[in-house]
Amino acid sequence: MIFATFARYGAISALALAWLACAGPAAAQQPAPSAIATAKELLMVKGATAMFDPLLPGMIESTKNTFLPSNPSLFKEFNEVAAKLRTELAPRRDDVINQIARLYAQRFTEAEMKEIIAFFRSPTGKKFASEEPLVIEQGLQQAETWAKNMSEEVMTRFRAEMKKKGHDL
Repeated sequence: MIFATFARYGAISALALAWLACAGPAAAQQPAPSAIATAKELLMVKGATAMFDPLLPGMIESTKNTFLPSNPSLFKEFNEVAAKLRTELAPRRDDVINQIARLYAQRFTEAEMKEIIAFFRSPTGKKFASEEPLVIEQGLQQAETWAKNMSEEVMTRFRAEMKKKGHDL
């Protein structure tokens, strides 16, 4: 009798936890339309929407170039299809912006996003938005150089340590 009671409450608890696990994220993933609109404004003011501009044309060009080597005689037709797809699929760029806006709206309140927007509209924010891509690009280049140098050093040190143990690598 006691076991059956615990089993029943255990099952009820498990169902309740499962419901909360499903309902919690679903509720968290449904920000207000005004929050999503504010997040879209934030993306625009911050200059983030521009980074999505080359994605779709790049995919189309890459796909065209996949087919082209084995069908070079269809060059003209591939270009026509690529142009058509760029036009037809251009509105789909907004899909990714909506998804990113939703992520911002889930993590920031509208008030916080408005403060961030105000920052990006300030002279310092405008400078930050224009300089950040360059800093990131240069930072990635430096990180790549650092990683290459460290990799070489680790390889050299590994060989030296293994040689001390009597193994030539």
